[in-house]
Amino acid sequence: MQFDKYKDQKQKLAGAKLTATKLNQIKANFMPSPDEVTRKAYFSYVNQGSRQRHEVQHWLEAEAQLLAKRNLTRSWISQQDLK
Repeated sequence: MQFDKYKDQKQKLAGAKLTATKLNQIKANFMPSPDEVTRKAYFSYVNQGSRQRHEVQHWLEAEAQLLAKRNLTRSWISQQDLK
């Protein structure tokens, strides 16, 4: 009986490690790369008439949009993992 209890605990820990590793990978891939933000900010700049002196605004908006999109994806992935 003692062995079965140890085996169950070991399996639970292995599952927890897998989940932690999976979450770390998701976190690492969560932040948009500077190239992604640059591309999105440039398209925003062009679509808004190429207004000068709004570079920071375009960058921050692009970053916020990419993060919002990833939040939706991340919540969807989390829901799928729970099923």
